[in-house]
Amino acid sequence: MPAERRSLRSNNKSDASSSANGEKSSSNSQSSGAKEKAAPATRSASNKAKGAPAKKGTTAKGANNGMEENDQSQNNRPDSTENGVNGSEDVEMGEDTAGAPTSSFNTRKDRNGDEKMTVVVPPAKGSRPSKKAGQEKDEDTTMEGTEPGDSEQTEPEIDPTTKAIQDIKINFTLLDRAVTHFDPRFTLRVLRSISSMRKHITPEVLAKVIVDIYPDSSSMASFLLEAIDQANAFEAVPADLKMDLDLEKTKGTAKDTLPEVDAYLAILVQIYLFDERKIQQGADFSTNLIERLRNLNRRTLDSLTARVYFYYSLFFEKIAPLPPSPAAAVTSIRQTLLAALRTAVLRKDVDTQATVMTLLLRNYLSTSHITQADLLISHNRFPAAASNNQIARYLYYLGRIRAIQLQYTEAHSHLVGATRKSPTSHSACGFYQASHKLLVVVELLMGDIPDRSIFRQPALEKALHPYLLLAQAVSVGDLDGFLNTVNTHSPTFRKDGTYTLILRLRQNVIKTGIRMMSLSYSRISLRDICLRLGLDSEESAEYIVAKAIRDGVIEATLDHEHGFMKSKEVGDIYATREPGEAFHERIRACLALHDESVKAMRFPMNQHRLELKSAQEARERERELAKEIQEGDMDDEEAGGDFDAI
Repeated sequence: MPAERRSLRSNNKSDASSSANGEKSSSNSQSSGAKEKAAPATRSASNKAKGAPAKKGTTAKGANNGMEENDQSQNNRPDSTENGVNGSEDVEMGEDTAGAPTSSFNTRKDRNGDEKMTVVVPPAKGSRPSKKAGQEKDEDTTMEGTEPGDSEQTEPEIDPTTKAIQDIKINFTLLDRAVTHFDPRFTLRVLRSISSMRKHITPEVLAKVIVDIYPDSSSMASFLLEAIDQANAFEAVPADLKMDLDLEKTKGTAKDTLPEVDAYLAILVQIYLFDERKIQQGADFSTNLIERLRNLNRRTLDSLTARVYFYYSLFFEKIAPLPPSPAAAVTSIRQTLLAALRTAVLRKDVDTQATVMTLLLRNYLSTSHITQADLLISHNRFPAAASNNQIARYLYYLGRIRAIQLQYTEAHSHLVGATRKSPTSHSACGFYQASHKLLVVVELLMGDIPDRSIFRQPALEKALHPYLLLAQAVSVGDLDGFLNTVNTHSPTFRKDGTYTLILRLRQNVIKTGIRMMSLSYSRISLRDICLRLGLDSEESAEYIVAKAIRDGVIEATLDHEHGFMKSKEVGDIYATREPGEAFHERIRACLALHDESVKAMRFPMNQHRLELKSAQEARERERELAKEIQEGDMDDEEAGGDFDAI
């Protein structure tokens, strides 16, 4: 600060001399600036060294202002050289950072105008030598990491095996966080990451991870290694590396041996065995794994245990004899699944309860035990807090059961919910197609024609082509076309499990044909009906027409003596309750979607406790104020504001 004050004092005293020689100094500075621009880069050092003598020359021409001013300028020159321009330390730091010398013109201009704060920095950029500025710019970009050459350099590719090992170990951290914070979202993140690393899961990867986190004497490690035929994995580790691993395991034994980590590695083993088509080995491994997990009662294990049961059931579905044989291997696991369902209900394990219930319905439907599946639904309530995928599966199986039981209205509502909740991603395209196939058949059985836009979706266009032919035959009442479609695509219908339901559509085709004829003709003979529908005799045509009239399919009368059907005039449909019922169904679907969205919202944990605490404090404050008013310490007017606020 003293140096800054001296420089300001010298500037005030030298205003007269600087004004007298201002034009000359500016011309000299412009010529010097032109020389600096034209000079090569090698003269930058000499220009920097001549900066201080330039100041001395310009001040010498104003010697008529007195010796005192020259003495003061001589005294201030070391300070200006040491502290930068006008003795400012901040300017010196900025100039050193920029890496540019100060010229005589910049110093004279600073001394003439103290208020121009922007004069120091911009001329410093212009006074840089070209080569030096380029070098310093390169150095700055190198330090900041924005060098152009870095963008052209490609990062080295990581080995997929190494990356898979790293991803698995990162998931261990997420599982530890899920246990610490009691938050199942971390566990769900771990389960969702399995699909991305699934193709890189090998016995070597699993053995490497198991050896890194388990000690030699761990029973879980030997159980996992035996399943992937890597029982000698610990013996293959070098001695020096084995000592380092033992030290790391002793430090973090409590963290690395969580039951959640055991279950996660077991799921990876199940996936590897299933992908390698080692079905019997996977079934045995899953059976022993369930026995181990049954003794653990931890809510942080719920999602992992549910996934274990899923692959457990999947292994037994692939063991011969396959469903729908009554002796299929899936019948042997029903007692285990029922026991798991009972345990999950008692422990309020929502994930396992929902998963096991859908697995049981799938098990019963695979062997056509519809009655047992209906009893399971009637005696057990599906958890409302289940995941969206499990709800979609449950609605699909429930819709299939109701369709087989001829309850088409309930089946249609369940299947609509399943199609709305089913994911539309490429990985889940199979379920999306299966739910729409069954929905189309149920709509045809109800007498409705599906919307044509369903068959034009890219994910459904090829899969629903046989069902499009069915819908076209039913919509026009073409019985011959319907029979040809069923005979041509019967293998596809049998594979989809809709063949028995499609055989019921024959009566619907006939009813649709009769309804179209009733709308087209006010009077038509039974013989014409028999010829158009391809029926065997007029008696069968009369029977079918009578049943259609009784079911309310058509509004007509039948003349048995003269052998014709007479249609009634069609009234205004908007005078009936049908439009209102359809509108009511849409409103109810929107309200149900809104309720489910509200239930799916996440709120801060223990927020209700904070609100309860604030409410209790407000009530206590109200009691204290009422007590003071009763005792006479406070008037009603003084407490009015507080009571109003409460």
